[in-house]
Amino acid sequence: MIIKSASFVTSSPSIHQCPATKKPEFGFIGRSNVGKSSLINMITGRAGLAKISGNPGKTRTINHFLINESWYLVDLPGYGYAKVPVRLRISWTRSVEEFILKRHTLVCLFMLIDSRLPPQSSDLSFMEFLGTNQVPFARVFTKCDKLSDEAVKKALRVYDIEMLRSWESIPPTFLSSTVKKSGKEEILAFIEECINNFSNRL
Repeated sequence: MIIKSASFVTSSPSIHQCPATKKPEFGFIGRSNVGKSSLINMITGRAGLAKISGNPGKTRTINHFLINESWYLVDLPGYGYAKVPVRLRISWTRSVEEFILKRHTLVCLFMLIDSRLPPQSSDLSFMEFLGTNQVPFARVFTKCDKLSDEAVKKALRVYDIEMLRSWESIPPTFLSSTVKKSGKEEILAFIEECINNFSNRL
């Protein structure tokens, strides 16, 4: 897939304010500071499309970007550490869960994972939530340039072993680095395949 156009559409505090659409949507989510904005900018080839911040918890709304006038990339609030009141974090969680569970045009959720860290309970719990609710998702390991190739393979093996304790199979998985621009082609090819399957169901 070639990205010909990518534009910000709107920020919504909840699913009720999200754009009414029949276009397929692909969500991106992960722990705070996992590199979500950088990955979105790399995938779209538009530096600054998603705002990058050194402060965890920068994304506080459901942000829609229209790609190629045919599908939406949805930047969802992260979870984990953020210097915001607990009440606000709870509000984010409810909004995100409602979007994930009730948005019929959500085709797939890309779950971002920091490749440098061992399996985190918050990530594992969130994926368990997705699996229990039969939400299609894919794993994207970020910041792979920070590790050697062998260390990346080891981290992936450790993660798979941990997940297979309770999962029957491993979801689609991508390795990415915004520094090396790796993972972009594979993720876009997967999105294109999902869009084709989505269109065939209409």
